[in-house]
Amino acid sequence: MINVKKVWLKWESYWFKVLGRWRSCPLACPVDSPGHRHVFWSWFGSFLAITATSYLAIKTNSPLLMAPFGATSVLIFGVPDSPLAQPRNVIGGNCLVALTSLIILQLLGSAPWAMGVAVSSAIAIMQITRTLHPPSGAVALVVMMTKPDWQFLLTPTFEGSMILVLCAVIFNNLAEERTYPKHWL
Repeated sequence: MINVKKVWLKWESYWFKVLGRWRSCPLACPVDSPGHRHVFWSWFGSFLAITATSYLAIKTNSPLLMAPFGATSVLIFGVPDSPLAQPRNVIGGNCLVALTSLIILQLLGSAPWAMGVAVSSAIAIMQITRTLHPPSGAVALVVMMTKPDWQFLLTPTFEGSMILVLCAVIFNNLAEERTYPKHWL
């Protein structure tokens, strides 16, 4: 027999979680927002990193940029203290996901269900290897949608990730209040 009260409590609890705890941003939001200096350093650092990568791509005639690197810049310059922004996560996450997605592409093709396999496998592999980097989920989709050759693993994935991390290391440490990385491995 179904316990109606128990079912109702689970349903009520579910909707409480779905709706969130506040109807709008809590009063603490303005206190938690970054200061003007942090915003400037984030803006300027990401500007220099993406510009440098773009310039190198043009000069070397190599595709060093891909859309997920925009999201990587948000992490490594906007929240450089985040565990998701550390070099291990940026380089390891992007490279492992690119490799996994290339294998899935070769084995399963690029059907919609294979794209789902690529992204979900990317998440699992990053969790297992402790290299979780949210923009890498987009790397999986880039692979599945563009169907690149194995060179994609080197350029843009590895080389582009290295350039962005190098820019973040150099630039973030110029500001007194910023330190990057928190750890390498």
